[in-house]
Amino acid sequence: MKKLLCIIGAACTVSAYAQHPSMDFEKYDPVSTLVVPEHIVTKAKYPFIDVHNHQWNLSEQSIPGVVKDMDKMNMAVMVNLSGGNGSRLQRMTEAVKAVAPKRFIVFANIDFDGIGKPGWTEKAVQQLKDDVQHGANGLKIFKNLGFSVKDNSGKRVPVDDPRLDAIWEACGSLKIPVLIHTADPKPFWDPADEHNERWLEIVTHPGRKRGPDDPEPWEQLIEEQHRMFKKHPHTTFIAAHFGWYPNDLGKLGALLDAMPNVMVEFGAVIAELGRQPRAARQFFEKYQDRIMFGKDSWVPEEYVTYFRTLETEDEYFPYHKKYHAFWRMYGMGLPDGILKKVYYKNALRIIPNIDKTAFPD
Repeated sequence: MKKLLCIIGAACTVSAYAQHPSMDFEKYDPVSTLVVPEHIVTKAKYPFIDVHNHQWNLSEQSIPGVVKDMDKMNMAVMVNLSGGNGSRLQRMTEAVKAVAPKRFIVFANIDFDGIGKPGWTEKAVQQLKDDVQHGANGLKIFKNLGFSVKDNSGKRVPVDDPRLDAIWEACGSLKIPVLIHTADPKPFWDPADEHNERWLEIVTHPGRKRGPDDPEPWEQLIEEQHRMFKKHPHTTFIAAHFGWYPNDLGKLGALLDAMPNVMVEFGAVIAELGRQPRAARQFFEKYQDRIMFGKDSWVPEEYVTYFRTLETEDEYFPYHKKYHAFWRMYGMGLPDGILKKVYYKNALRIIPNIDKTAFPD
């Protein structure tokens, strides 16, 4: 009888698959039958500052359309991390000043070409000072530092390379923060097998997969970043993506305790927080002065997931990209006092020259 049931079950499975031959795991996206309260939040409860966004070609022509989308979701200020440097940055800050001076903050970027040549460090520091004079209010370091940046002899430049020390010290003296992205999620370095939680993302985006030493072990890259943070205690650093520890909040908390000059933002990792709402809420309660709102990519309709996770106590709702997070999420239901800090108060405290008139208190 048992054998017969197995045969029947197999036949049914084959029959079902024959009706949907193109069905596979990536396409299988069942609608939940769970009936629970839903609160779709399309507009943040308070005006907020997005400290992690990218507008590569922000100009007088593009600004009005971006502002229109910002207004719909109650985004008071966007921090554009892709300002570049020199004349490019100056054109961008002038465009902002001409069209919407209260709505954008621009961060500068470092050109690492030629590092190691005589005078490179001094020139880089002077360029940063000039960029601040021309309207930059922070420095963004992309993940190419640690990955692909090489010096003039062809060697990889580690995140804590001493030739960069003067830049971090200059940021401290100029009282501007450094938002830095180092490495990527740890599973990108792990085998792409049935145990890898990021398997779906890796097979659909194979360029994100790295070998165990590509270009170095994940742990080494993160340790380089932490050594740099500790070496420059008078500079404020913002570790992008919760420092790639959103899945280990105990570890992240210990790091924040050890490095009081470090802030975090949750761009592209809200799904990690939404699957552990009780632990995440406890983390937000304890470190409410160290967390800022960040999104990363500019896709306006995706902000709903962030607002819903932060503001509601909704249960079992999907993330907006299945390949990135196939699990369901839950809202943290943060109280107003913490929401205000995450949405704008913490950013106002560490990022200079943000207009404060748009915020309630």
